[in-house]
Amino acid sequence: MKTSKLAAAVLAATVALGLTACGGAPAQTPTATGPINLTFQSLSDQPGAIAATKEIVEAWNTANPTIKVETIQAGWDGVFDKLTTQFSGKSAPDVIHYEAASILPFAADGYLRDLSKDISASAKAEISDGVWDSVTFDGQIVGVPTQMQTYVVFANTKLLADAGVTVPAGDSMTWEQFADIAKQATKGDVKGLGWGLKSPTATMMALGPINGAAFFTGEGDKAEIAIGDNEIALPKAIRALSDAGSLDPTSLTQSGGDVLKAFYAGKYAMTVQGSYQAANIAKDAPEGFAWVELPPLSGTKGTYQAANPQTLSVNIDSAHGAEAAKFVEFFTQPANMAKLNQADALIPASKTAREQILTATGGKDGWAMTLKSGESLTSAPYLKATNYAQWKDTVATPAFQKYLTGQIDEATLTSELEAGWKR
Repeated sequence: MKTSKLAAAVLAATVALGLTACGGAPAQTPTATGPINLTFQSLSDQPGAIAATKEIVEAWNTANPTIKVETIQAGWDGVFDKLTTQFSGKSAPDVIHYEAASILPFAADGYLRDLSKDISASAKAEISDGVWDSVTFDGQIVGVPTQMQTYVVFANTKLLADAGVTVPAGDSMTWEQFADIAKQATKGDVKGLGWGLKSPTATMMALGPINGAAFFTGEGDKAEIAIGDNEIALPKAIRALSDAGSLDPTSLTQSGGDVLKAFYAGKYAMTVQGSYQAANIAKDAPEGFAWVELPPLSGTKGTYQAANPQTLSVNIDSAHGAEAAKFVEFFTQPANMAKLNQADALIPASKTAREQILTATGGKDGWAMTLKSGESLTSAPYLKATNYAQWKDTVATPAFQKYLTGQIDEATLTSELEAGWKR
């Protein structure tokens, strides 16, 4: 196992931020040495997701009495440093819940099992090639995608109606339609759009592919930055909305949560948020607040967004790696993925799981469009760039902030992004 890069990765990466009882995992015959015990470190922190995880693990343990899984409930805060210590001390759990953006440094150092031969053809077929690519490093599948999110548009239906706007229908909404709605809905004290971009880089990386943005080529230490017209298209379009007066410039310096409060108060007709916010809006919006999730945004290249899924990986030093991989495949069966994602208000990587949630929810509370947006998730080149997290925090975020608020022009933005990466 390689260990030369992980210390550097600690400085260069940060934490981002119908169940079948026996399907996929036949009961095992007891061995001469006794039962196998596996540890599973889960980061799920919402009550519904914790309960769903417990139910899935209990189903596995019932079906596999000689391969017992113990769940270690952890949290997202500080987990990268915790895993670094665990891997270095050979005390990491057998099965690791994390996200694609953060497991790749561990994969680069050889700490994760290659799951390419452990995953069945049917399981691979459930997930798109682009999403699989987000968890593939140096030709090895180092995690199984479980939960995802996209950026979507929420709208106050009363404000749209007052402005004479017809709510878009169909499978997508062009940026031109979006901009026109924002313009029409801007009246008096109401702005057509509020967009919390206090931390803009994640949005640029995830939503940028609608215009063909990639930002990076290559993997690991050999990754190179590539800033062209496609990469500048999204920040340019957002700034144009602000310059036109349709987007509240104050919101560009705020968090998504702060903008949601103003959205509830009727200050904004629309807001762009992570898709998971649909559950919060359904729960937290004032009584009588009428809202809708609009079709996925479409740019010059379609509705593609970059995937950064939550993942399940297997510790390469696990004494029972094959059994741990079987548990991962069981945990990520469509019915289990549907149960977990519906509880967590996220998008399952599995196509069948998305269909099951759509049936269970009837598409209400934004689910129809949220699930639709998940169909176009694709690979995210930035995930495989070793120094991405450091560049994001120290270079990209301040550069995008300055550009969106009119302090620098496009040429300067490009120069700062490129020069910062080379440094």
